[in-house]
Amino acid sequence: MADGLLNKASIILTPTGYKAGTLYNVAPVVEPYEDFDFARASVASRVNSSGLVSNVATGVPRISYDSNGENGHILLEPTSTNLFDYSEDFSQWTNGNVPLVSSSIVSPEGTNNATELNITNGSGHFLLIETSVDSSKAYTFSFYVKRGTATALSFRIRDITNSADIIAPTSYYSQTSSDWQRVDFTFTTPSTCNSIRSYVLSDGGSTGTVFIWGAQLEELPYATSYIPTLTGSLETRATETANGAGSADLINSSEGVLYAEIAALSDVDGRWISLSNGTTNQRVSIAFQADDIRLYIKNASGLIWDYTYTSANIFNYNKIALKYKGGDYALWINGTEVSTDSNSNLLSGLNSLQFDSGGGSSDFYGKCKALAVFNEALSDAELNNLTG
Repeated sequence: MADGLLNKASIILTPTGYKAGTLYNVAPVVEPYEDFDFARASVASRVNSSGLVSNVATGVPRISYDSNGENGHILLEPTSTNLFDYSEDFSQWTNGNVPLVSSSIVSPEGTNNATELNITNGSGHFLLIETSVDSSKAYTFSFYVKRGTATALSFRIRDITNSADIIAPTSYYSQTSSDWQRVDFTFTTPSTCNSIRSYVLSDGGSTGTVFIWGAQLEELPYATSYIPTLTGSLETRATETANGAGSADLINSSEGVLYAEIAALSDVDGRWISLSNGTTNQRVSIAFQADDIRLYIKNASGLIWDYTYTSANIFNYNKIALKYKGGDYALWINGTEVSTDSNSNLLSGLNSLQFDSGGGSSDFYGKCKALAVFNEALSDAELNNLTG
């Protein structure tokens, strides 16, 4: 966020301070701070500033990073269950002609608990696990992989019910880097399928060594953060919410700016951030809608402005500023004014900032590097500076 505008913001959230149940705002700096109420009824993992996967306790917000330890962000995700009962102990998987060496190198969590696959035969080898699934559902299989001496491996998803491949043997491993990488594959089960085989390794590829760790299967159309299953039972990460920040003293209903620097986890519809009066009848909202960025402004009399911006890559961090003022509404994204509206209708009663649609539904799931509220309608030069 542009440093020169910090003094104008009434609320600022960045990935910094937190404790169990609370995300601390950077501003205001005097009481009442009006911080976010945070909830998650389970432990969860994150990537820490050293680039390692680590767990955080129940109810503690997650400040996560890229695998290189950069781009710190608040991570919010939906509930998900790892459907593999052994995510790290591959000796519990069905093995065909693949010698395993446990604790061979340091895993993505920084301990010596990765597994080495020593592939001595270019065909007739496999490592798989069988799982019960629901038919006609989207699933995502993911795991961490690190290159040894093998140059290519083959991955597979097979429908046991119908003895057919969902994903035929496909090369997934040919990177030149020797760093750990997380690979993921999303697929939909056939209408009559009720069990599958997930292969970390299938016939084909090359001989040599490769290292694996942290396998996960979840009933979602995208991969979420790693959920370890270490004792032979499934584990679930609970959904996360961050709401209830702000007050009528910190949010100007007549005019202002809602700013967010955010990235999406997927193209699932309707993930919202809002200023509201605690309902969806008075709100200023920014959302990821499918592959687009959507804004939505509504008061008790009806819709004021509904606009969809289609030219952004929602999986990258986008700097979004939504200016609201009667007769002067504007949307700025990444240094460009992309739309305006001259509707003269006004809002009233705004007193809450939340990661949802304004009334407690359509929670935001994604990555947030910054969130701010301004109590005045900033100038074009300021909005360009803020989002550029």
